[in-house]
Amino acid sequence: MTEFSVYVGLDVHKDTIAVAVATAGRGAPQYRNEIANTPTAIKRLIHKLSPDGEVLSVCYEAGPCGYGVHRQITDLGHDCIVVAPGLIPRRATDRIKTDRRDALSLARLHRAGELTPVWVPGQDQEAMRDLTRAREDLKAIERTARQRLGAFLLRHGHVYHGKSRWTQAHFRWIERLTLGTAVQQIVLQEYVDTVITAQRRVAALTEQMRQALDTWSLRPVVEALMALRGVQMITAMTVLAELGDLTRFDSPSQLMAYLGLVPSEHSSGHSKRQGGITKTGNGHVRRVLVEAAWAYRFPARKSDAIQRRAEQTSDNVQAIAWHAQKRLCGRYRHLIGAGKNTPLATTAVARELAGFIWAIACEVPVNPAEAA
Repeated sequence: MTEFSVYVGLDVHKDTIAVAVATAGRGAPQYRNEIANTPTAIKRLIHKLSPDGEVLSVCYEAGPCGYGVHRQITDLGHDCIVVAPGLIPRRATDRIKTDRRDALSLARLHRAGELTPVWVPGQDQEAMRDLTRAREDLKAIERTARQRLGAFLLRHGHVYHGKSRWTQAHFRWIERLTLGTAVQQIVLQEYVDTVITAQRRVAALTEQMRQALDTWSLRPVVEALMALRGVQMITAMTVLAELGDLTRFDSPSQLMAYLGLVPSEHSSGHSKRQGGITKTGNGHVRRVLVEAAWAYRFPARKSDAIQRRAEQTSDNVQAIAWHAQKRLCGRYRHLIGAGKNTPLATTAVARELAGFIWAIACEVPVNPAEAA
């Protein structure tokens, strides 16, 4: 760990930033003041704390204000980390929380080296993350609109008996429906228009993701991950947009733990008790991996679609993907045969799938600076 002479703790809010400073040694940190959360005020603060150009070590909690403060401070030539809020040590007896106390605590813990930083994406990486999350949000809106339309039709006794819903045939069936009153007919049309609008917006963002992939530095990794069963463009891009370069994890088990896919544990003495998964870390990636894991409930086989995607990758990647399919399909059958329920078995498969994703990412060379 690099030693600094001045450690700065910032409690960042939308309009203000509380500032505390701790010098190297054992002295108590000092609260300085509260400044406006603007680039000009931050620049003035940094120059005031470092009049002779000495390098400061600054920290603040990750939150809704994003990474703008981090990028400005690092561009000024100083060290800055963004801290994981859930991993900040806190006294169980501390019942008073103020901006001043938070800033002092951050400065003291930062000097002691007890803070855990989060990975800060570059601007291009953050833009791709915003794109994948926007599509995820619009997909949630589409699901809600579908559920409300389906509930409305069910209340009035209309049940679709076709092969699958939300297809062209389903919408043609809805168009032929006649409800009891003119008002209800208007309500039906508004619900239908909402679903169709949401579908178009999701499709537009999906196409935008496809176009953005062409110039993304992590495109080779995305294409390699698509050799895996259950992993197509949206899943692969979501994983890499959220996590960046997967080789920054030292092992697959570290990645599994980061995604909250490992069992929780409460052991003491001779007692060992494990519970459900921890669900810590990135929930967006955990969700798409569990969805992808459902594909492994069927027997292992190389379908035409999987084979076409795999042929775009190297022999090593194809070998890992086929080994993953054999392993995970067998794992699912074994767990179901042992009496485990379907969600538990699928989650266990998702955990191992994360390990195979890490292995494939290690096979594809990527410039770390471009993936940041």
